[in-house]
Amino acid sequence: MTSLPPPTVSLSADEARRIALRAQGFLGAPDRRGGVRGVLRHLGAVQLDTISVLARSHELIPYARLGAVGRAAVESAYWTDRHAFEYWSHAACILPIEEWPHFAFRRRANRARGHRWHILADKERSTKAVLDRLAAEGPLTSTELGGAKKGGEWFEWSETKIAVEWLLDTGDVVCGERRGWKRVYDLPERAVPDALLHDDLDDSTCVRRLVALAGQSLGVGTRADIADYHRLKGEQVDAVIADSGLVPVEVEGWAKAAWADPAALATAPRGRHRTTLLSPFDSLVWDRPRTERIFGFTHRLEAYVPKPKRIHGYFAMPLLAGGHLRGRVDPAREGRTLVARQLSLQTPAAAGAMAEALWEAARWVGCEEVRVERAQSPREAAAVMAELALRS
Repeated sequence: MTSLPPPTVSLSADEARRIALRAQGFLGAPDRRGGVRGVLRHLGAVQLDTISVLARSHELIPYARLGAVGRAAVESAYWTDRHAFEYWSHAACILPIEEWPHFAFRRRANRARGHRWHILADKERSTKAVLDRLAAEGPLTSTELGGAKKGGEWFEWSETKIAVEWLLDTGDVVCGERRGWKRVYDLPERAVPDALLHDDLDDSTCVRRLVALAGQSLGVGTRADIADYHRLKGEQVDAVIADSGLVPVEVEGWAKAAWADPAALATAPRGRHRTTLLSPFDSLVWDRPRTERIFGFTHRLEAYVPKPKRIHGYFAMPLLAGGHLRGRVDPAREGRTLVARQLSLQTPAAAGAMAEALWEAARWVGCEEVRVERAQSPREAAAVMAELALRS
C-alpha cells in the first residue's frame, strides 16, 4: 500500500454518518431542479436489477431522494438525449454519459481477456453480423437481433446474445436505453457524444477518476468502501488514492484507515432528513459491511434465499428516518392495496415513520390502501396500523 501522511482530521461516528447521508442525497433539501439526472450525476452510478416489487430498483433510487417523481419521468430522464449509458460498475449500472471515457480501463481489460463466461463458437462471424445489423437498422434489442436464448435454461444464451454482450463489454456497442426491460444496443458513434467517444485515457487516469467519484458519492469511506463503489481492486485504489484529491481522516470506531471528500469536510452537514423506504440495491446500503459500520444495521437481500430460511422477507426494504435505519418492510401490491407482508422496527418509536413511508410509497405506485399482514410482534403491528389509520 502507498505510504500516506497521517490523518489531520478526526470525525466522530455521528459526523461520518451525517456526511455519508448528505453525500448520498438524504440530508438537506432535495435537488428538484436537477431532478433524476441530478441524482444520477450526484451518485455516479445507479444499480439495475430485474426484481420489481413496488417498482424496479433504478426507479426507487430517485424516488427515495426526491419523493414521488413520476415513474415515466424517471425512465425518460435516464434514457433520452444520450444522457446515460449502462455498463459494469458496482454491478450493471446506469452511469452518466460523461463518465464513458473513464471506463476505458475496464473495456481494455475485457478485450484483453478475450471472452466473458460464455464462449462464442465463431467470434469473428457472430460479432460482424451484429455490427452489420446495427449499422443498417439502428438500435436493436437482442430479440430483434435474432434471439436472446437458445430455448433452454435462462443462462443458455444464443450465439447472437453472447456476441452482442461481448461487444458491450468491449465498448464496440453501447446500451443507452432499456425498452420493456430489454437492453437496446447501438453503435458507439450514435450513442456517445463525439467529445466523449474515445478511450484515450490510461488506466491510472481512469481509476483515479473513479476513486475520486466514489469518495464524493460516499462522503467518507475506507479503502474497501471506495473500492466497492465501482468494484475496483484494492491495489488499484492504493495506486492512485494519494493523487485522487481525497484526504486521509480517522473516524471514531472505524478500525481501518479512511478518506474523505474535501468538499464534504468544508461545511457541517445539516438539513432535513428524508423518511423513506430504500431499495436493497440503493448505494446508501448496497455495501453491507459499511451499512453495519455506519448505521449498526445488518441487512441482506433474501430474494435468493429459500423461502423457509428468510428472516425479513423476499425484498425487505430498510426504513430510513431521522438519519438512521429504523426498521424494514417486505412490501407487495395486491390491486390498489400496498401490503406490508412483514415488517419490523428497531424501536417502537419508529411506527410513525414506517406508516409515513408506507403511505408515501403507496400513493407513488397508485395504491389507495395499506395493510399490515405480519410484523415482528403484535405490538409493532398494532402501533403501525394505528399510525396508518391516522394518515389514511
